Amino acid sequence: MNGFVVLDKKEGETSFRASSFLKKVYNEKKTGHTGTLDPMATGVLPVAVGKATRFIDFIPDSGKEYAARFRCGVTTDTLDITGKVLTETEAHVSKEQIEDVLPFFTGEIRQLPPMYSAISVNGKRLYELARKGVEVEREYRTVVINELNLTNVFGNEFEIGVSCSKGTYIRSLISDIGERLGCGAVMTALRRTRSNGFSIEDSFTPEQVAENPEMALLPLDAPFLSFGSIEVTDKQAVRFSNGGELFADRLGGERSEGMYRVYSKKNVFLGLGEIRDGFLFVLRVTGDV
Repeated sequence: MNGFVVLDKKEGETSFRASSFLKKVYNEKKTGHTGTLDPMATGVLPVAVGKATRFIDFIPDSGKEYAARFRCGVTTDTLDITGKVLTETEAHVSKEQIEDVLPFFTGEIRQLPPMYSAISVNGKRLYELARKGVEVEREYRTVVINELNLTNVFGNEFEIGVSCSKGTYIRSLISDIGERLGCGAVMTALRRTRSNGFSIEDSFTPEQVAENPEMALLPLDAPFLSFGSIEVTDKQAVRFSNGGELFADRLGGERSEGMYRVYSKKNVFLGLGEIRDGFLFVLRVTGDV
């Protein structure tokens, strides 16, 4: 069984373990997830099963959405509540104060990746160095916060809704908000509600997947529906599936350059191709003709 499953990841589980669980469910040797979630985070985790793992690199990098909760007056070494407390003060922050600072973090902003992250520096993961007490110099990254809203208040804890670009660290965003407030802040909960074009409404819990694996399995072409589609002849299907390029002007109609889903006349998904320089070049094939 090959395709994609949108998991609603559990709290306390790594993304790797969550995706590996599907190997047994679908009796497949390979699975692979997109967009790693921290163990404390829950929510949307798209996972490729079987031959779908070949297509992970081509999944569109659409924006992500989160619901994040944070506490004012506390800072930790991990920037979330699971870490070692560095500072703790009595903070009295109002809803209005939070709303006043959020505009400073909307649009294009610069972030310093946290030490407790999976980024590699000189072949070492930052979190591996952080666990040894080693801190290294990191470069600021530019990310985009499309929307940032205060959605709920729980005493001295606040919840925000974030729509952002790939590569955004919500922990760092909250830490920066706390610094702007002058009291510090630490993330206490995180739920991803959208990733790679899939929403939380598309997701299934591990229990639901185990109960009905076929229901949870999306077809191989599911993440690529934003691409255009091309139907090829039987001869073209064989050539494409064997890695051969096709003349773009023989595919029917005028087509602009870019990526496409390719199908046989029997509506079988053959793979992904890219039109450029007058040809349809093969990117990935399913092996089904």
